[in-house]
Amino acid sequence: MSKHIHILGIAGTFMGGIAAIAKAAGYRVTGSDLNVYPPMSTQLEALGIEFIQGYGADQLNLEPDMVVVGNALSRGAEVVEAMLDRRVPYTSGPLWLAEQVLRERHVIAVTGTHGKTTTTSMLTWILQHAGLEPGFLVGGVPSNFDTSARLGKPPFFVIEADEYDTAFFDKRAKFVHYRPRTVILNNLEYDHADIYPDVASIRRQFNQLLRTVPRAGRLIVNGEDAELSATLKMGCWTPQETFGLRDGEWSAHIAPGSAAAKFTVHFRSAPVADVHWDLLGEHNVMNALAAIGAAHHVGVSPARSAAALGAFRGVKRRMEVRGVVNGITVYDDFAHHPTAIEATLHGLRARVGKARIIAVVEPRSNTMKLGVHRNELAPSLQDADQSWFLSAPELSWDLAAALEPLSGRVHFGASVEDLVQRLTTELRSGDQVLVMSNGGFGGLHEKLLTALRAQA
Repeated sequence: MSKHIHILGIAGTFMGGIAAIAKAAGYRVTGSDLNVYPPMSTQLEALGIEFIQGYGADQLNLEPDMVVVGNALSRGAEVVEAMLDRRVPYTSGPLWLAEQVLRERHVIAVTGTHGKTTTTSMLTWILQHAGLEPGFLVGGVPSNFDTSARLGKPPFFVIEADEYDTAFFDKRAKFVHYRPRTVILNNLEYDHADIYPDVASIRRQFNQLLRTVPRAGRLIVNGEDAELSATLKMGCWTPQETFGLRDGEWSAHIAPGSAAAKFTVHFRSAPVADVHWDLLGEHNVMNALAAIGAAHHVGVSPARSAAALGAFRGVKRRMEVRGVVNGITVYDDFAHHPTAIEATLHGLRARVGKARIIAVVEPRSNTMKLGVHRNELAPSLQDADQSWFLSAPELSWDLAAALEPLSGRVHFGASVEDLVQRLTTELRSGDQVLVMSNGGFGGLHEKLLTALRAQA
């Protein structure tokens, strides 16, 4: 009889990935969440994993051997209080993964404020293309795999290593549990304002991670990032290789006029590979350099990595085209931090030239709600011809005032339905509609596409 784990917060990409890995490892897996929607609901159903809506105490009547608690849960939740009262064994997702899977693997961890999901997906695909069949856990769904996680085969396991906290009973960053041998340090910027008071507190968590990487390992470091440089000065015991668009041991020459769809990879100034792919933006070239560097450390040649990237199809919800109706293209993107919004818009502008770009933003993340980056929000939208925002009464700051520099180029919708109705009358053929949110945005993408089809 297989052991039974019950996962609280199973619809999150990380915990849903834990579910998929545990199922493949022979566990009986059940779980619960407040809201279960695609792509995770689809993945769970495909795996035959039973899940419950809500956090009622009665789900413990399933009598699991272990409850795996996601970091969305806190004291006061009915199931958490019952779990503690009944002395049901419990652990966190990162610790369960570390103890049950990662201990015997060569772990390759991808860290950073931005680009983790895409870089992890690239690296996983490179290793797969090289015939290595790695295990992986990604905070999204790579289109080359159509699943966010798998157990894979030893020795390699690639993981998106998040600095968010582990659980209500363990406030360390998730990534300190993973004990990686190869680590990508993509970038470091202030984020997660709900749990970190300042960027220095995030640096300390990264320093804790660096303390676990062996001398026989490798750090692949963005050499253009000042915060990472400051972090490394706090202590580093592992050999490093740097990457950057112009400087660094790994660098790139982007073909003029290619919108970053063609570039040559250089290692220590020598050209080693050419990449021709469908992704856009200099930020993705940086992600690619990091992935190529990490793959090189585990024995995959740059040329082989470049060939894999030529067949890389991206990640769902990262500049994913959701549909084209009446010449209007609707994209779905996870960007919710001003730096990511700016990079995504800049990449799209390079691809579409003078076509109108309509940005549609849901200010949903905890950091956005707290207004930490409100002064950077308007500048991040400069590449958009128009910006539309879902009005969010829970914001603790004046969104309209922060966006005043955009003058007549910004609009607000009272609801998802209001946004859809007004956008439908505003859009015209050739428009590029970039919808950005770290949540489901109330199904706006499909509602807008349906409304546009009704006009045809």
